[in-house]
Amino acid sequence: MSDIVICECFARDGLQHEPVMLPLATKIALIDRFSEMGLTRIEATSYSNPKVIPQFADASEVLGGIQRRPGVFYKATCANVRAVERALIDSDKGIGANEISLLVSATDSHSLKNLKRTRADQWKNIADMVVAASGQYRLVGTISMAFGCPFEGRVSESEVLRDVEKFSNAGVQLVALGDTTGMAVPAATQRLFAAVISEFPQVVPVAHFHDSRGTGMVNYLAAYESGVRYFDCSMGGVGGHPSKVKYGGGFTGNVCTEDWINLLESMGVNTGVDLQRMLDASAYCESVLGRPLHSKVALSGLNPLLESNEKPAN
Repeated sequence: MSDIVICECFARDGLQHEPVMLPLATKIALIDRFSEMGLTRIEATSYSNPKVIPQFADASEVLGGIQRRPGVFYKATCANVRAVERALIDSDKGIGANEISLLVSATDSHSLKNLKRTRADQWKNIADMVVAASGQYRLVGTISMAFGCPFEGRVSESEVLRDVEKFSNAGVQLVALGDTTGMAVPAATQRLFAAVISEFPQVVPVAHFHDSRGTGMVNYLAAYESGVRYFDCSMGGVGGHPSKVKYGGGFTGNVCTEDWINLLESMGVNTGVDLQRMLDASAYCESVLGRPLHSKVALSGLNPLLESNEKPAN
């Protein structure tokens, strides 16, 4: 049993950033590699409108082609009721996701930019989606811009906590706080997650941070120290937002899976990940995108002291 749960987001949050459509077989191979390395949560695809995000027009085919492993949650992002209906059709065929995510933004400006809805309208949308899901999935709620917004600046922590409460009241088990454009600092990270853990013990908090300003790792460590055990990452640190939707400017990639796992294992935290398979998957991710990615571990290798962690000191 691992001490931590990492959701690998390369196949969805990562690929949504890419303008080039990857072949179906490659996407399936990616997801299978992630499960083979020991990850128990994988963001597999999105039931997005193909006209908006063509990268996921093959969502059903991807879910139908992967080699499913017992105990693994394969997540699909759903933006509206129509997306949930598509998920249900696939579930009826035996090829569906077993976890779906619901998204709200902490600010109206970002909600209108990213979802084309006000916050109030999106909450109504989420209520309809929960009803449509009819208890068939583990639900994950994500609050984007929880630590700051490029359009509105500071975000009220009390407002974020009210959003967590709304998700909980809707029957959502996991709630992710999103540092969508890398504005969080460790003190704010610890404070907000500690409040979630204290006020909503029935909720499993998830950290979903972007490394836009190089603060992702220190914020994840702060979240871990506050009691968070679920983290979203992406191989090579890729992703951030749809390729045709820009906000925040500059680099917006996710926290890098390889680097975060290396740090955790170096601290003696059991991630449940086969480290050699992780490195192989990392190289494969670079090969399918055809460029070097952002992992420091991919360049420098695992911490050499990891091997000594397994041996008693003399």
